Amino acid sequence: MDLSLFALSGKRALITGSSQGIGFALAQGLQTAGAQVVLNGRDTGKLAAAADTLGGAETLAFDATDHAAVKEAINRFEGATGPIDILINNAGMQHRTALEDFPADAFERLLQTNIASVFHVGQACARHMIERGAGKIINIASVQTALARPGIAPYTATKGAVANLTKGMATDWAAKGLQCNAIAPGYFDTPLNAALVADADFSAWLEKRTPAGRWGQVEELVGAAIFLASDASSFVNGHTLFVDGGITASL
Repeated sequence: MDLSLFALSGKRALITGSSQGIGFALAQGLQTAGAQVVLNGRDTGKLAAAADTLGGAETLAFDATDHAAVKEAINRFEGATGPIDILINNAGMQHRTALEDFPADAFERLLQTNIASVFHVGQACARHMIERGAGKIINIASVQTALARPGIAPYTATKGAVANLTKGMATDWAAKGLQCNAIAPGYFDTPLNAALVADADFSAWLEKRTPAGRWGQVEELVGAAIFLASDASSFVNGHTLFVDGGITASL
């Protein structure tokens, strides 16, 4: 087997929401595979610290929910620095409240952060990728793309939308040379899940519910990201790859 199919040398990858958690782990993994990584977030201090940790990483601060700001930042970066070959739409948030009490403003924030940002950044990068006839877009979905739990119905809706927007991206852009896919993580030990990790009852339930019998570690998402970012996935389009320890495979 030609393992050079998985090499990312000479490629530049932008990862949104990458100063910590899953985004940072994916940036670190893609860098190890040879990519030049570009970290994104709104907090320039956190971005600088993350870039220092990686050593040699570039940063591009913008609010992924602001369409005009996204377009300006991507166009400026492409013109001044060079092409973005790989995009990972990772920016996301969570809000846990019973659906009957869910605040309307929190629902709107979830829509903007979890799904509108995928459209904004995806479109801005795709326009340049289409001109080059090549590009990789990886959207971060969730186990909640396929399943629901009490208290997070709006989050579940946004992650279902991510999978369908991924299919739409592939349908519109595959013929233009792009591969657009999604990764759906299961339950991972991240800052977003800190409250759940600290909940002994929830962790015990999760370990019984998941065939692998444990929480995932963010490093276990890297292989899927490298596959979808590399030439190894040249004919994979519109797919959502679940990395969840088997939780969506069993009752």
